[in-house]
Amino acid sequence: MTINFDKALGIHVQALNVRQQRTQVLATNVVNADTPGYKAKEIDFRAALKSVHLQQVGVFRTHASHIDVMPQSPPYEQYRVAEQPSVDGNTVDIQQEKAAVADNSVRYQSTVSFLSRKFSGLTAAFRGE
Repeated sequence: MTINFDKALGIHVQALNVRQQRTQVLATNVVNADTPGYKAKEIDFRAALKSVHLQQVGVFRTHASHIDVMPQSPPYEQYRVAEQPSVDGNTVDIQQEKAAVADNSVRYQSTVSFLSRKFSGLTAAFRGE
């Protein structure tokens, strides 16, 4: 009997990848906090996971006249709407970035913990425990 790890682990591996991409986007925002004209970006996490889910269940556009249900292409980056842009056109709010980094870190770690428990359970099942 073969085991399909994609089914066993669910969408959590892809969620971890999207969280990692978001970490890179947020780090780029922080690095460019003083760059004139830089526009802060964000990852649309829901659209990214929706795309992964639709690919897993096999929803694809098969004809040019069909409605495209797939969200935008990876990495699902969007420009963040600035609450108060600076005079030089930079839209990075360092406090908002710090909060987003903290939130993303907690969510990344919880996904890692969940996957770790899944692997522990699979290992126990293989051993017959």
